[in-house]
Amino acid sequence: MTVILARTRPGEERRTRRPAALLLGLMLLACGLIAGTRAQSSPRRIISLIPAVTEMLFALGAGNEVVAVSSFDRYPSEVEKLPRVGALLDPDLERILSLRPDLVAVYESQVDLRRQLDRAQVPVFRYTHATLADVMKTLIELGGRVGRPDRGRAVAAGIESRLAAVRARVAPGHRPRTLIVFGRENFALRAIYASGGYGFIHDMVTTAGGENVFGDVKRQAVQATTEAIIARRPEVILELRAEGLNPGDEKKELATWGQLASVPAVRTHRVYIIADPRTVIPGPRVAEGAEVIARVLHPQ
Repeated sequence: MTVILARTRPGEERRTRRPAALLLGLMLLACGLIAGTRAQSSPRRIISLIPAVTEMLFALGAGNEVVAVSSFDRYPSEVEKLPRVGALLDPDLERILSLRPDLVAVYESQVDLRRQLDRAQVPVFRYTHATLADVMKTLIELGGRVGRPDRGRAVAAGIESRLAAVRARVAPGHRPRTLIVFGRENFALRAIYASGGYGFIHDMVTTAGGENVFGDVKRQAVQATTEAIIARRPEVILELRAEGLNPGDEKKELATWGQLASVPAVRTHRVYIIADPRTVIPGPRVAEGAEVIARVLHPQ
């Protein structure tokens, strides 16, 4: 900014300095206020590489600010119209930058992407999913970041209340020993990945009235052998999937567990495939997911 001071006659110098100084001060104050407003303004062009965060943004009322999502986003239906920019393993940096975002939600583990966005001076929201409590924590943090702190707290409180209701309903019943599978080789009991005793899936099943057979293994995922499953003797086997199977394939997948005839869950026909994204995405629908699991564990 250039300030031009007019020449004054000796008698006018004192009178001129004060208005000029006042004007300069007001201009600098205005510039400071504008800069402060920009720094504090909420993002208007958000990209989310995380389905859980995408769901949170829409639940917070910030869906109109979302300009692109990951390859795996399916909910809410509005995301079907948005550009796709890759996901955890294949983010498309060129496309992300072409959309001129002022906030990008990334996984904490995407170190290279975060470094590149930092060089491009694009703000990021770093996400790590862990426990069920972290879902509420993330909602509150994200709500503050997108200028909706009250909404974030309200959504989190609503989820907490709904989860508490599930716990209360199942409390009087027996807690069946439950194997929670979220991945395995198709039509085979190989490469079985089950929930350990840490993480939102473990917490959801516990909330729904089940006892995780691998609850003593404090990890989010356990590569479970058939020998280990037989030894743990689950009374219920839950397979959680984001997408459903056709009836023929579902029947075959359930029949695959017949190889473990000595397992109580197999003997009593309590092996279930739950194809519902609410049970595997740690977003604002986790309480609904817990209700789905509770109805399977406690059909009465």
